[in-house]
Amino acid sequence: YHPAPLPEKTPIDTFVVEISALYKLPVNYSIASGDEKGYFIIHSSSGIIRTSTNLQVEDFPVNFKVRATDSSNATIFNEVEVKVEVIDENNFSPVFPSSLLEERLAEHLPAAQIVQLKAQDNDTGRNGFLTYGILNGQGLKFRINETTGILYSTAPFDYEEEPTEYQVVVYAEDDGIPEKKRGYCTVVIKITD
Repeated sequence: YHPAPLPEKTPIDTFVVEISALYKLPVNYSIASGDEKGYFIIHSSSGIIRTSTNLQVEDFPVNFKVRATDSSNATIFNEVEVKVEVIDENNFSPVFPSSLLEERLAEHLPAAQIVQLKAQDNDTGRNGFLTYGILNGQGLKFRINETTGILYSTAPFDYEEEPTEYQVVVYAEDDGIPEKKRGYCTVVIKITD
């Protein structure tokens, strides 16, 4: 038996799967082995398995054996394996160490690296895999490497002819399931004479 994966936040007493043994007499169902942490409970006559406690994603998948025993003779039984998987939910949004950074950039520089931004996400797997982007790029004067988080200018600035301060809002986005989450950081870039 390999039922559909359960969400990490599955409520207690949620239906998981129904085990059914073909036998001429009534049977008693029990969990024989493999569920050491007691995540599941089985109804002895119906064979319906339900969750009995909160699921910890790091313990899954769980493989356990269900035994169907002849109700009048305990020496007659058979076992089947049940494999239950849990979907790791996207619990955390990416977080930058600071939501506001100030950087200086000399005028007349050709395209230059300004700062490397690094966000943290406490999820694992794809839920914690981050890409970076710019929410408002002040025209096309700035770009970010979506993998490394390095923010660049794309052209020289003129201190006398252009604004001397720019605000660039950068985001880090995870690859989460069921939805992606974002964290934000504002970078204030001051052009120096």
